[in-house]
Amino acid sequence: MNIFKRKEDDLLAHNIAIAANFEFSPQEFYDRVEAELTARKIPGISISRVEYSEGGLLSYKRTYLRVIRERLAFDACAAPFGTEFFFSYRSVYSPLRVQLWHLLVVFLTFGSIFLMLVRPLGLFFAGLAVLSLIFATIQAFQNAVAAALGDLDSFLMKIPGFGPIYETWFRKDTYYRQDTRLTYLEIIPRLVQKIMDEITAKDGVKLINQYERAPILGDLYKRRPKTD
Repeated sequence: MNIFKRKEDDLLAHNIAIAANFEFSPQEFYDRVEAELTARKIPGISISRVEYSEGGLLSYKRTYLRVIRERLAFDACAAPFGTEFFFSYRSVYSPLRVQLWHLLVVFLTFGSIFLMLVRPLGLFFAGLAVLSLIFATIQAFQNAVAAALGDLDSFLMKIPGFGPIYETWFRKDTYYRQDTRLTYLEIIPRLVQKIMDEITAKDGVKLINQYERAPILGDLYKRRPKTD
């Protein structure tokens, strides 16, 4: 997943809380969320601060806290708006798509290795070595799936070019992975909202639900209308 939200990403939920005549440090809010996430030791997440433009290309950039696990991301923001102050968070799902450049990266990688081996080994043995490397790579993908090696699985998913191919053709979507995604989708908003409530409780901030959607994970979960 790219650190910047792409147009083809699916917005799962968007919540915002507004406080009147309230001041707070956005960085302190991000620090508290990050510390809470670190303390909970949620597996497979990465936390970063990213900047999104407020408007056009030359407009001011606003810092967001981004939490990513697999293809699910949360963007949290805290910022003043006139005399108001708002907290917001979005949950985003980035569908997996194997693109042409992914295949080109794989082709160029093995092609470069072949060219480097031609001079010392010759065409035949260089080709044999590259074929052996391809089979070894496939075996590593299959071993990661069979053994459920979490660290190796996460590492393979992040390799440019190779990651989407591994995830599309080798990585099995198990019940456990589906359950942990839904758990992740539940934990992060609840944690962020808890910190928002703690910070603004004395000012009586009301949380306004802008969107309510069910997680979109392949064909398993569909959007549902908001109910009162």
